[in-house]
Amino acid sequence: MKYTVACLLLLLCYAAHGTAPRTDTGRINLAANEDVLGNRSLVQEPAREKEFHIRENDTTEYVLQLALDKAGRPLYYFMNIFTPVCYTGECKPVFINFYWDLLGNYIRYDLPPKEVLTKLDHKVFKEEDYQKLHDILGNATSLLADLKITDLIVPGTESLTDSVDARTGATLKTIKNEVISGAVYTCYTLWHIVHGPVTDEMNRITETYNSNSLLHRFLSSQNYEYQYWALDKVMDEKGNIRKGFEADVRNIIGGKNVFIARYALQKAEPALFTGKKAQEWLWKTYNAGTYPLQIAMLKRMKDIPLQAPLISGLCAAIANTNAEQFRLMAALLQSAPSLPGKAYRQLADHLSGNGKAADIYRLLQQLKPEDNYVKTKMHDYENASKQTNG
Repeated sequence: MKYTVACLLLLLCYAAHGTAPRTDTGRINLAANEDVLGNRSLVQEPAREKEFHIRENDTTEYVLQLALDKAGRPLYYFMNIFTPVCYTGECKPVFINFYWDLLGNYIRYDLPPKEVLTKLDHKVFKEEDYQKLHDILGNATSLLADLKITDLIVPGTESLTDSVDARTGATLKTIKNEVISGAVYTCYTLWHIVHGPVTDEMNRITETYNSNSLLHRFLSSQNYEYQYWALDKVMDEKGNIRKGFEADVRNIIGGKNVFIARYALQKAEPALFTGKKAQEWLWKTYNAGTYPLQIAMLKRMKDIPLQAPLISGLCAAIANTNAEQFRLMAALLQSAPSLPGKAYRQLADHLSGNGKAADIYRLLQQLKPEDNYVKTKMHDYENASKQTNG
């Protein structure tokens, strides 16, 4: 009976709107929905919602809901979708709820109470089907983006066409990973809703909430898409940082995500790293960073006027480096306009019983120190080398 009623609704929907999806309004009720993925905790229950009526074209209009917290701050976007999925001469209704972050990136889906998703011949999705659909929807660069449904399946069936690999330029195995057997049309339809024009509207709406408070929140979040977006807002093309956001940028550089850290490091103006305190922080961050970040930091230092804290750190650490780190550190020391006497002595102290002694000796030769203590250390190293090689 329920299926018969749904089919009648579908016919009415086709008569009024063709096969366009529509949305229902109403409060977001996470607890009542079917959490088929078991990831309800990815979003929080909102204090209230704000509705946006979006007209995509003459036949498609939808209601987008923005979840807000008690303070009225935006949390995420939500849309309750009802869309017909038609194949093999019949249509079936799909009821599903989608959630996106504030930049239109897919987060999750769930189903209205007592709803399920089905495949060909009304076979109900299994747990692994729900998870695979989640993975498919989460792939923003899916090959589904540039395909027509007729490129994928034989008209009137759910079978992949014999020429699908030739049409898509991908292997059949790769294509099968992008869809669910028996639900190709469903995967295709839902992916294009999730990654369709609605995401542009989300970005437009989020721009209206742009404020210092939102930017601080984005920069300190664990969502790297938020961080990239906010960094581009607080830094201009020359890397000048808007006043009040310097600490946020430093925290990102010292954070766990090496990719966003490297992006901020390379984009920020040299002034962020200039001054005694700034260079003490920079060296502390270097020591705590992963190897890829350390290499990126050493490369960035060539554009920074080195001061005592950084020079001292380089001279102390250079003996315990690999070939790439040593090369970069040596280049920094050689390019410095001048080195304090302490720096030469630090280098000279590495000439005794150190695996990098030969490299450091050659570096000192290029630096041409005048300090007698350093010259004595170099002379001692020369004599010891002659005895070893003699």
